[in-house]
Amino acid sequence: MSNEPLLPVPQDTMNSLGDLITSMKVLVLTGPGGVGKTSSAAALAVGASLMGIRTCVVTIDPAKRLADALGIEAIGNEPVKIDAFGSGDLYAVMLDADATFDDLVVKYSKSEEQAARILANTVYRNLTKNLSGIQEYMAMEKIFELHNDQRFDLMVVDTPPSSNALDFLDAPRRLIGFLDNKVFRLIMNPGPAFLRPVSFAARAVLKTISKVVGSEVVDEAVAFFQDFEGMEEGFRSRAESVQALMHDEATAFIVVTAPRGDTVKEAASFGEKLAGFGFQVAGLISNRHTPNFDGGTPSEELSRRIAVSDRESLERNLNQMEQLRISENREIDWIAGLLAPRRLVKVPMLAKDISNMEDLAKMARSLIK
Repeated sequence: MSNEPLLPVPQDTMNSLGDLITSMKVLVLTGPGGVGKTSSAAALAVGASLMGIRTCVVTIDPAKRLADALGIEAIGNEPVKIDAFGSGDLYAVMLDADATFDDLVVKYSKSEEQAARILANTVYRNLTKNLSGIQEYMAMEKIFELHNDQRFDLMVVDTPPSSNALDFLDAPRRLIGFLDNKVFRLIMNPGPAFLRPVSFAARAVLKTISKVVGSEVVDEAVAFFQDFEGMEEGFRSRAESVQALMHDEATAFIVVTAPRGDTVKEAASFGEKLAGFGFQVAGLISNRHTPNFDGGTPSEELSRRIAVSDRESLERNLNQMEQLRISENREIDWIAGLLAPRRLVKVPMLAKDISNMEDLAKMARSLIK
């Protein structure tokens, strides 16, 4: 149980996400790991497809759970059409950060030759693999690209666990800051054209560095920045557009949690941080919630068929499940009072793990009602 005082749940809270599906363009699912976020994203996408909405579900979590949930062998960086049973088309994407970065280089290069030089450059290849934040920014870039794809009316985004999701949300701002950094600007615009790609002072530094790492590495770095010149404005403009999309009125954030102590606290902390970034929590999903097993008074015939010892055991188990449900409700009421989402959905624990489209459709009914 959470020790914090129980806050009142908003009186106008709805128990369905259906209106978000019909009114939003982007749904971003966030929350702790291991709470069924990927399944929730896939189920919402399936539900939207069943409602006739052309939908694309995308995951930036490198684990390949989305393909498993949709019952297909593999998902790539380009939209894969899923054989659904709704009137709306359903597609799925799993981010490939390297391929997305390569596509951007080709897009903003002035010529095919410039793009080829950059793509073959060792420094560029190392940047795409090792530069902090690249994976997260490329995820945002892919979402922006898919958002502008005329095939889709709705994007459902499955983010990494909350410990990494804030890096994902902050990626556009950090990229803009990097491009505006004085050191980066000095390298890209060191002085008159005859001094490019580096100033005399920078050359002295590079000469010293070359003694340590070798002249070939320095030459590759100089060639990279020389080829990259003129492209940074395209990256900056795109990052600003991505940032605007995340704050657009047609983008909604949904926090997914499980109704248990530490998980609820982590989800609550993340929800508060979302607010600090200027994002409002539009919906809260409590996944794998203990259902209400109270089916009323059993019939006389059923009572006679159940032995006294079995009846006592069943009643004891029923009471334990009811106490667990009450405890879970208290946890979720606490986080709902803290984050004040307009929509709160409790998805009951299913009898088995989700493994096919029928399972997803069943979960979708709990989310959309």
